[in-house]
Amino acid sequence: MSLLRKHHLSMKYPIAATVKDILHQKCPRCRMGRIFRRSILRGFPKMFERCPVCDLLFEREEGYFLGAMYISFLAGVGVIVLLGLLIWGLTGWWITKVTVWAVVLFLPLAPAITFFSRVLWIYLDQTFDPDESYSKK
Repeated sequence: MSLLRKHHLSMKYPIAATVKDILHQKCPRCRMGRIFRRSILRGFPKMFERCPVCDLLFEREEGYFLGAMYISFLAGVGVIVLLGLLIWGLTGWWITKVTVWAVVLFLPLAPAITFFSRVLWIYLDQTFDPDESYSKK
């Protein structure tokens, strides 16, 4: 492992840099490789199996992304509630109509939230149980 790479891994990342790397879907270990082959905001991207830079395995085991489903659910409900409050505040409609419209407006955001929750899950997992092993390519 090169000295530069070793130094890069040993640095603590400030919160702003971590948020930026999460938004850009970068590998949580090296912060250089991408998690998805293209942006999650451009449709249905495929994930890399491993980080192209540091070889981190993104899906450690079968069912690994179950935790990402919980994140996706909470984010989805949060977005629907915020949309509902916004619609209700602007229109004053009945709750049934507000709920239907909030869900309809949420549907185009669902794929991006689902994929983004995977990125958050990988970062959480690497924070609490980091995979420190580097394999030589």
